[in-house]
Amino acid sequence: MISIIAAIGENNALGKGNEMLWHLPDDFKRFKKVTTGHHVIMGRKTFESLGKRALPKRTNIIITSQQSYDASCIVLADSLKTALKIAKTDPNPYIIGGGMIYNEAMKVADRLDITHVHHSFKADTYFPEIDPKVWREVSRTFHPKDDKHAYDFSFVLYERIGVK
Repeated sequence: MISIIAAIGENNALGKGNEMLWHLPDDFKRFKKVTTGHHVIMGRKTFESLGKRALPKRTNIIITSQQSYDASCIVLADSLKTALKIAKTDPNPYIIGGGMIYNEAMKVADRLDITHVHHSFKADTYFPEIDPKVWREVSRTFHPKDDKHAYDFSFVLYERIGVK
């Protein structure tokens, strides 16, 4: 099972200037809970947006074409295909970004674990369209905005329909 996990705005916005567009503590907690103990696959820019620090209690695989990229506590891969081979011992690796990696991963993923932020944002990076002919929604949990969350949001799980 290959999963993509992302938080996206109503217009599929992911981020701007290599930064997130919102702060949702419950989404961060859920991301940590879901991905802990698994391989997480990300592009170099996403890794750098995390302060070039590996996410703890996860095997961090960074996709980069820079063969001499220097970062500790991570595994380097030159492509998504290579990253998935490295993660083959994990029954459920997670692809965590960014935009270019998500676009490529949509062709091979089995599941989408999406936090839909119920607001449109100006962004420079967007998540690919979730085609209802390809993806079936299997669960949805709504969270209203509150004093810690500026926006309503929903955790939505999608599964691929049929064969990849």
